[in-house]
Amino acid sequence: QVQLVESGGGLVQAGGSLRLSCAASGRTFSRYAMGWFRQAPGKEREFVATLSRSGSSTRYADSVSGRFTISRDNAKNTVYLQMNILKPEDTAVYYCAGAEQASVTTRRQDYADWGQGTQVTVSS
Repeated sequence: QVQLVESGGGLVQAGGSLRLSCAASGRTFSRYAMGWFRQAPGKEREFVATLSRSGSSTRYADSVSGRFTISRDNAKNTVYLQMNILKPEDTAVYYCAGAEQASVTTRRQDYADWGQGTQVTVSS
């Protein structure tokens, strides 16, 4: 099991940027593919971005492709989500998640470990 703690959320105007961080502890971080998901009020939790164990492969939801970038620093046991050109519809609680596998995955059920989430609010 890996413990995950998100940070970096906040309130930003439309068109602005935020960088979310997710610090991992516990089991070896480099064994995990990592993902970001989000959940808006009254909606299902949805996939945002995923990054392979090595960091060489990524995948994004269509709604964020070209605006968001996922990355990792295995030396710091941290995964990041750089969010640019934010829109009001990006408002949600953002969750970091870990899947003990090498490859990327967009499926919630593949992620066994989850953080508590960080709120992102984008005003129009």
